[in-house]
Amino acid sequence: MSDTKKSNASRKSRTHVPVDGYKIENLQQLPLTELVTIAKEVKVENPNEFQRKDLIFEILKSQVSRGGFILYTGILEVMNDGYGFLRSIDGNFANTSNDTYVSGTQVKRFALRNGDIVTGQVRPPKDQEKYYALLKIEAINYVAPEKSKQRPLFDNLTPLYASEQLKLEYNPMKMTGRVLDLFTPIGKGQRALIVAPPRTGKTELLKELAHGITHNNPDASLMVLLVDERPEEVTDMQRSVKGEVYASTFDLPAQNHVRTAEMVIEKAKRRVEMGKDVVILLDSITRLARAYNTVTPSSGKVLSGGVDANALHKPKRFFGAARNIEEGGSLTIIATALIETGSRMDEVIFEEFKGTGNSEVVLSRHVSERRIYPAIDVTKSGTRKEELMVSPETLQKVWALRNAMQNME
Repeated sequence: MSDTKKSNASRKSRTHVPVDGYKIENLQQLPLTELVTIAKEVKVENPNEFQRKDLIFEILKSQVSRGGFILYTGILEVMNDGYGFLRSIDGNFANTSNDTYVSGTQVKRFALRNGDIVTGQVRPPKDQEKYYALLKIEAINYVAPEKSKQRPLFDNLTPLYASEQLKLEYNPMKMTGRVLDLFTPIGKGQRALIVAPPRTGKTELLKELAHGITHNNPDASLMVLLVDERPEEVTDMQRSVKGEVYASTFDLPAQNHVRTAEMVIEKAKRRVEMGKDVVILLDSITRLARAYNTVTPSSGKVLSGGVDANALHKPKRFFGAARNIEEGGSLTIIATALIETGSRMDEVIFEEFKGTGNSEVVLSRHVSERRIYPAIDVTKSGTRKEELMVSPETLQKVWALRNAMQNME
């Protein structure tokens, strides 16, 4: 989570919630000294003797025994058996002892889906129970449950070409957004690939994209998904981007990479169903495909490079979810694809994804070696149907500029 969100959460958490409506997530963010103070207020005996997690449990249990209730907001993960759990919004959807159980009956009654943000009253676990339990649903995706039932299914929405441009230039001193706006305009609902050899500045390019999106498009929800990345890069992204950052680092198993990615895309779909504009920055589609290749049961058919024939279906579904919606809303996915890594598998994955996007930004090692940033090869980069987003006058000038740059080479 970004510093801005953390500071906002901290300000909220320091306002004591009335005893008839403590929120688990608020208590989790309070320092231990404040938890002890609250515990004394609600008559918890010997609060200084409890560990933090147990003290929160005792506060909530005391609250319920006094006729109060507990409010909790979490993201829903539905299991194969029909029931589900509300995971922490602030984490990377990890399983914790503070997760809330949602019965299969509630899932069916309110037509709940994977990735829904559910707010409701919960109770602490009873004897022999491991999890909190959801008693009453107050809101789904921050609207009344009855209204949420009327939303359409994502797969039933009508996809269109991107027709409204996402302006990326936010600072006259930063050239990245300006270059992309001219040569590879990205619109709401775009499915864009950033083709990146090593050491060509793809991480910095993603940061510039994130800054441009949040600065010029405040109504769009930005989600950054980092798969198989280094922990220090995750921290750097969290601190520099004003958006939701989800990550599964390289020291975690492939199953965790896949689960995190699937929860992110489901959360994004639920927002699009509500008519919102969502942008996902994925680094990288190559490592996500590698993770799926690891967890997918063998089909007996292996492509060149050791890629299973069935392994790329789900990452293609992830990338293919990007679309502009006729009924309102959009899902934009901008993903990096790694090339020239020395791995045959990475080359096969790139070839499989090369024709699936409708915009391509090609980074050049030759350009980066000349210390020119952003290291974009404008002659190889481009966007399909860019005439839907850019005026004819601008298009003519860009074409002239492209021709001039080709002649310079």
